[in-house]
Amino acid sequence: MVVSTKGRYALRVMIDIAKYGEESYVALGDIAKRQGLSEKYLESIIKMLVQNKLVKGLRGKNGGYKLTKDASEITAWDIISITENDFYVVACMDPSAPKCDRIAQCVTLPMWKEFSEEMKKFFQKYTIKDLAAKEVNQDDSLQSSLL
Repeated sequence: MVVSTKGRYALRVMIDIAKYGEESYVALGDIAKRQGLSEKYLESIIKMLVQNKLVKGLRGKNGGYKLTKDASEITAWDIISITENDFYVVACMDPSAPKCDRIAQCVTLPMWKEFSEEMKKFFQKYTIKDLAAKEVNQDDSLQSSLL
């Protein structure tokens, strides 16, 4: 269980749009520059966010992307759950996995289910608004912890 670069970058995109998109749409090129990411790669991430109605786009001179709802209403889980296709603690919990023939006597399955629920609750605690507010101070604390 690892959050992919797509999941991490999608969070960064959403935070960037929350910070810079309150007044107007945010151009993908501007997001890519600020985040130090490839615009080409971000196109696939933005497409996924638009398809799942987390952001909306506007074409043209003043176009770009905007959140579809307030940043306080969008959680990290909302993003991770759409970017991570295989975010299961154990393979047997994946709905597309072959049915396990030991499920009836599996004593660990309830533990894995509980862990999955706790993980989901953890990511649901963090809103994009919270993360956008923390991002400013994060660089300072990260730098001091590296020294």
